Amino acid sequence: MTDPYEFLRRLFATAAGAADPSISLGRHLPRSTRGRTVIVDAGKAAAAMAHAVEQEWPGEISGAVVTRYGHRAPTKRIEVVEAARAAAEFAERAGVRACILGDAIEDEAREVARVMAPIAKSVATHSAPLSPPCVLLSGGETSVTVCGSGYGGRNVEFLPSLGCELAGHPRIHALACDTDGVDGVDEIAGAILKPDTPVRGASLGLHLRDSLDRNDGHTFFQALGDAVVTGPTLTNVNDFRAILVI
Repeated sequence: MTDPYEFLRRLFATAAGAADPSISLGRHLPRSTRGRTVIVDAGKAAAAMAHAVEQEWPGEISGAVVTRYGHRAPTKRIEVVEAARAAAEFAERAGVRACILGDAIEDEAREVARVMAPIAKSVATHSAPLSPPCVLLSGGETSVTVCGSGYGGRNVEFLPSLGCELAGHPRIHALACDTDGVDGVDEIAGAILKPDTPVRGASLGLHLRDSLDRNDGHTFFQALGDAVVTGPTLTNVNDFRAILVI
């Protein structure tokens, strides 16, 4: 070993490569089967695993898997659905233009919201980058620097920050949820932000800025009846954010 950095880089590449489904999965599959086999999977590696199974499976096979946008693999018998793309196609079938801002967005949740709010307002005011009705889709895993003692998570940190920036804009709605159904430490996926959210919160003595300062998003949105509870989704393809401009 002459270069520590090169050694560590190759060490990581070896470890990651050992988990590559095209290398590791085949030896765990049966050599013969009976009847029809249906594959159902979800996650970042789902498409790669489906591709590996197709290459090795000795019998009839079909199914569908959901993976993160951009993680598609060239399958022939198993359908691969990219999460953000599926949402975009759903929106477009409903007559709503879809713009995927990215599926690997990171940084502080509140800062991501401060960046996205002007984009949404630009759509509403200037029809740019798309004209309404339009939905701005994004994913990834943001972070929260906890300064308060509240009850929250990444998505319910994003929404109060977005709400502060939008200030009750009458044409902008938003949803932010964790795709595994748990935002933070409780069985709450996320919440919905509506144009009247600030007013309804104030009527209960709750304010978006105070909620954000205390990292207390779940308390705020539960009080308004706007928490999203899905139960276990049996998947995890990062967070899902949708900002709808009508």
